[in-house]
Amino acid sequence: MKRWLLLCTGSAACLLIAGCDKHPAKKPDPTKGAVTGIVICSDTGKPARFATVTLSAAPRNDEKLEDGQPLPATESTVTDLEGRFQLEAVEPGRYYAFATMEGYLDPMRGLDFSRIESLQGDRAQNLDAISQWKDHLTEVTVHVHRTADLALQVERAAEIAGTVSFDDGSPAIGMHFQLSRQTEKNGWTDVGLMLFSDWSISTTSDGHGRFTLTNLPAGVYKVCAVMPAGTEDSAPRICLGNTFRRKNAATIKVSAGEVSAGADIVIPLNGMHTVAGTVSALADGHALKQATVRLLYADDREKARETRCADDGSFSFEYVPEDKYIVQVSGAQDPAEKDAQSSSGNPEAGTVNAVRHYLDKEIPLTVLDAMDDIQIQLTAVPPAKPREP
Repeated sequence: MKRWLLLCTGSAACLLIAGCDKHPAKKPDPTKGAVTGIVICSDTGKPARFATVTLSAAPRNDEKLEDGQPLPATESTVTDLEGRFQLEAVEPGRYYAFATMEGYLDPMRGLDFSRIESLQGDRAQNLDAISQWKDHLTEVTVHVHRTADLALQVERAAEIAGTVSFDDGSPAIGMHFQLSRQTEKNGWTDVGLMLFSDWSISTTSDGHGRFTLTNLPAGVYKVCAVMPAGTEDSAPRICLGNTFRRKNAATIKVSAGEVSAGADIVIPLNGMHTVAGTVSALADGHALKQATVRLLYADDREKARETRCADDGSFSFEYVPEDKYIVQVSGAQDPAEKDAQSSSGNPEAGTVNAVRHYLDKEIPLTVLDAMDDIQIQLTAVPPAKPREP
């Protein structure tokens, strides 16, 4: 069974995010309530068969969410062949109900995450996520030993379709995709959210290089194909208009329920190089494995790529297009370690060495060929001066 939950992200925002889980149906409980109903496809008037129905607990007016607190309660189930559903043993309270199904609107694709993450505090972020999707939510209150009956709809979503190929004419198979949507203030927000090092959009190009991006709200989009080399942050991308820069990508407009075809992308086979090197401490040259390395375009500091150093302090970016960049290293540190043993010879009495942090560093880089031996040495942050008594 597919389950939806309010998931606290790394930015502490509780958002409507999809997750997968299997759990048995609950039995009736006289100390709790129940919710039943039907889901209809708005475009056909037919039952929404095997749609996922979710109840997400609505924040209380006096509720203050804090980092580390349990997630708000959720309940979910799947509709039957008549589009009907039943949820038993639901905790009493106020919920927002919604349904999702492939080809229909999906809050995971419709939320402006950049707007949410710009807000301070879990409660403000949670309420903004609900506000953005409220037109597609149905409020329901669950009472003890009573059944609430709902009629929900799923709304046909927009789709963007196209092909990805290499410039020798062969199909680009297994490409991932990044999608940006224009905001109300003519900015751009990423579509989807990367969780647990997975891709923010699961769609890949098929054996003929064809792809379809589904479950989208109407809007103006930029589409980028991402090579399956490394993680989403570290992999190279080519955007609509055959440009490496997302800011220069061509746009495509799609209306509600429309399938917009022709989003074709061609990937060049030449003019891309490997950029690799190591990060170490200036004082003694030991490798710094806990560091983030970013490749920024030199003209406007747009992030091109990002990766983490390996245990030996090495980093690598494949298929980097020729351009001028800035290599930025940040967050480097030596982790806390425990001495093998104390001076008395007792390993249990060993002391713990404090974490040592290093200053961030940036170096200019012009890529015209392969560069696989970049050496970046960082200076340790000076220890804090003891306070005077």
